[in-house]
Amino acid sequence: MQRKHTSCGPGAGLYLILGAAGLALAGCSAKSATPAAAASAPAAPVRVAAAVVQSMPVELRTIGSVEAFSTITVKSQVGGVLNKVHFTEGDAVRSGQLLFQIDTRPFEQAVRQAEATLARDQAVLKQTEATLAKDQAQHKYYEAQARRYEELAKEGVFSKEQADQTRTEASARQEAVRADLATLESINATLRADQAALDRAKLDLAYCSIKSPIDGRTGSILVKQGNLVKATDVELVTIRQIQPVYVTFAIAEKHVSNLRSRMGGGQLLVKAAEQGSKETSAEGTLAFIENTVDEATGTLKLKAKFTNSTAKFWPGQILDVTLRLAETPNAVVVPSKSLQTGQSGDFVYVMKDDGTVESRNVKVGARSGDLVALESGVQAGEKVVTEGQLRLTSGSKVRLLS
Repeated sequence: MQRKHTSCGPGAGLYLILGAAGLALAGCSAKSATPAAAASAPAAPVRVAAAVVQSMPVELRTIGSVEAFSTITVKSQVGGVLNKVHFTEGDAVRSGQLLFQIDTRPFEQAVRQAEATLARDQAVLKQTEATLAKDQAQHKYYEAQARRYEELAKEGVFSKEQADQTRTEASARQEAVRADLATLESINATLRADQAALDRAKLDLAYCSIKSPIDGRTGSILVKQGNLVKATDVELVTIRQIQPVYVTFAIAEKHVSNLRSRMGGGQLLVKAAEQGSKETSAEGTLAFIENTVDEATGTLKLKAKFTNSTAKFWPGQILDVTLRLAETPNAVVVPSKSLQTGQSGDFVYVMKDDGTVESRNVKVGARSGDLVALESGVQAGEKVVTEGQLRLTSGSKVRLLS
């Protein structure tokens, strides 16, 4: 049997050494590819902003809805024909402004009748007062006569029967006075009832002119001119007061203790703006806190009051709401658009003096508008990249955009 030998001479050994060296060079090239690429790549255009130290508000952001400060449903308090409508649907109206006019003729007649009844009973009153005065005078006369006859009867000038007759007459006159006083009291009661009936008739007449109880804006007119309306039967129009307005919103249950701790420091500021709007937010104050947390949603309902002087907000409108709880002094603040999110959490690119950038992990604090407070990772005065981050890695060269 003949064996085959594989040759392993000097040439073969050289090939092995060269192969190993090639692998080693390839490995070195792979390790240095990233920094070499970063060093050789053109400078990326960026914009930067300096981290500054300032007070930073502690805020809660949520969604809210506009609610009318007051909503009044206008109804007629008397029945009758709706003669006139004195406004146009959607008009802004003032308190006391005439809105509707009910036909006044039946109510004017009721006033005249009540006035006549009152005048009649006032005449009866005067007649009764005259009768009372006459009966009182007669009673006074017969009472004096009875006393005189009784004295003379004791002296024997008049008989006892004559004295008794005079006393009986005086007593009859006294009863007549008492009857007159009772009649007078009854008439006075009747007069009070007459006056009440007249006041009621005048009030019903006044109710024919239906006026706005508040400043506000009217909705649709639900009963048109010429229709017959009944007292408190149908709604004529709804008026909503929108200057000021409430903005209703809710915060999570976990923020309730923080809210309570801030309540003693005075009124809390609330900002509101249309969703997605870049316009300046309107400012209001917290006006109402619900007395219980909603178990179904785990939230607490709040209301803020806004003057709404330009009538910018309308009932039912959805707004972005920001509740300011406190101020954090001496916070390191950067624009929120400099903040990036990676596998290790939030980070920013910091521009160094040599024109390169460094990636730093940061701990984010309070946010307010376009600003964010950083609790760690960046020092005041350092420059963070706010635009152009997508082309950057640690060590990338950058150039500032004009």
